[in-house]
Amino acid sequence: MVKIALIGYGKMGRMVRQFAEAKGHVITAVVDPFGGEGCRKEITAEALADSEVCIDFTAPKTAAANIESIAKLGKNMVIGTTGWYNQMDDVKRIVEEHRVGLIWSGNFSIGVNALFRIVGGAARIFNRLPDYDVLGHEFHHKGKADSPSGTAVMLGNILLANLDRKKRLTTDKLDRKIESDEIQFSSTRGGAIPGTHLVMFDSPVDTIEIKHTARGREGFAAGAVMAAEFIRGKQGFFSIDDLMDAVLGPSAPASAKP
Repeated sequence: MVKIALIGYGKMGRMVRQFAEAKGHVITAVVDPFGGEGCRKEITAEALADSEVCIDFTAPKTAAANIESIAKLGKNMVIGTTGWYNQMDDVKRIVEEHRVGLIWSGNFSIGVNALFRIVGGAARIFNRLPDYDVLGHEFHHKGKADSPSGTAVMLGNILLANLDRKKRLTTDKLDRKIESDEIQFSSTRGGAIPGTHLVMFDSPVDTIEIKHTARGREGFAAGAVMAAEFIRGKQGFFSIDDLMDAVLGPSAPASAKP
């Protein structure tokens, strides 16, 4: 049993609570200034007094400040919020200074992280098969505000790390011929699609596709709860790769960083 404080109580926070309680964990506090009755308004020593791990699904503009506040209180944390990665060095310093544990990911879905391993392995095979080119595409619902998805960028970086002939990732519309050392990872927005990511290895004679289709946010919540189980009692700065290594064993090098 892990004693968990939820930082942020939107759709993801509520789903994390559902999965955590179903696995026998205890939600000790919910911190959200807009969360309504029963929610604490700020991260304080009193709010986090009974917690072992905090799970943060908030907003990019508040993530780094939340991390510092939680670290100062000596609590470990799972950071599912995206968009703060330009402050990664500062966050690492904070974690080290306060001797806490932090695990982060741009996508806590265990299925997606299995996809990262699969794509990395496939890319290492196609690195030796130069007749195959690679491209990617992702689909998301019409309400998604950004493009490309963080997961698409992670997949692109994995491909770059494992294909010697590819040096650059482009996520823009191309009004020109693509260069031989580029990978294009394009995007489509529309409908109610929770998220679909496709990586294609294509040659003049055949096509191999690797595809992940999310059915909802449940996978993210389940992975965040697994991450809370992993980070309890640990010190240091961890990523989802460390969790996957613990579950599957170490993989060959493949960067899933945004």
